[in-house]
Amino acid sequence: LKNVMINVMGGTTRINIFQLLKNIVIATAIIEACGAIILLTKFAQDFPIREAIYYSIFHSISAFCNAGFSPFESSMMMYSDSIIISLGMPLLIFLGGLGFTVILDLYRYFFKPQKVRKLSLHSKIVLTTTAILIIVGLIAFFILEYNNTMKGFSFKHRFLASLFQSVTPRTAGFNTIDNGLLNKGSVLMTLLLMFIGASPGSTGGGIKTTTLAVLALTIISMLKGRKDISVFKRRIPKDNFREASGLVFLAATVIFVIVMILMMVEPFSFEDIIFESISAFGTVGLSRGITPSLSSLGKILITLLMYIGRVGPLTLIYAFAKRRNHSNINYAEESIAIG
Repeated sequence: LKNVMINVMGGTTRINIFQLLKNIVIATAIIEACGAIILLTKFAQDFPIREAIYYSIFHSISAFCNAGFSPFESSMMMYSDSIIISLGMPLLIFLGGLGFTVILDLYRYFFKPQKVRKLSLHSKIVLTTTAILIIVGLIAFFILEYNNTMKGFSFKHRFLASLFQSVTPRTAGFNTIDNGLLNKGSVLMTLLLMFIGASPGSTGGGIKTTTLAVLALTIISMLKGRKDISVFKRRIPKDNFREASGLVFLAATVIFVIVMILMMVEPFSFEDIIFESISAFGTVGLSRGITPSLSSLGKILITLLMYIGRVGPLTLIYAFAKRRNHSNINYAEESIAIG
């Protein structure tokens, strides 16, 4: 159980479960309450106060938990040019996707004075990778959809819509532009963001930002001719690379197998099925509209993908793998050709 908790919470080895749960509940309540107040300033302009309060609380919880549920038929499309909604919702999604260990680390950094203010390496990697993904996604959607779904928008409107679209595919599921009208480049970008997902210990799914970071840092180290994987003046254990590469391989294999089965039993196009499958694995909630029409088997497979994506392939392996005594035998090492 401890190994599973360590994996879910992002590699934290010192776990006081009760204290951790207490901190999570408090942090969640404070963030969601603040988010609801921010959203209320906009919803109060459009609905009676009781409805506005309900919608504010609902969307704040849904955004922070990366659920993506909305009582509005068109999700948040009616608010695509609203600064409050287009910045407030992504902020909640961003915080929910960081992971509670990072949120608590940020709290200690800013609100608990210490002689030396210091973030953990995990927090630095999560924050840096998340920022890069948001910026890259924003630029990509701004360019790709400039004369498509955002045609006729002002610069401010395009910026807000692009920002929202770059944040929400990484497990949130809201949208301010019609996903069914995205061009193929934007669909591909959305698939990539959904596959990556949020960060360890967060409310989101996917392979996680730290997995992407470790693989990227490994490639950078190879290009520089270095044997060690290092960042922020710290060396990352080689076991992390083994886990990251294993996780990506397992995730890709599971998605590949389920997509193959869905292609055989469902009448929909490959683009629609791969979009729905990766969205399920990333627990995103974005859809191209085929899920209600899937067969019973198709819905079971999509549900299975959601479960695997949320819990994580490696977590499932840790949970079900049998413990074995380590062998005292070390075999001779021999290299093989790669690439």
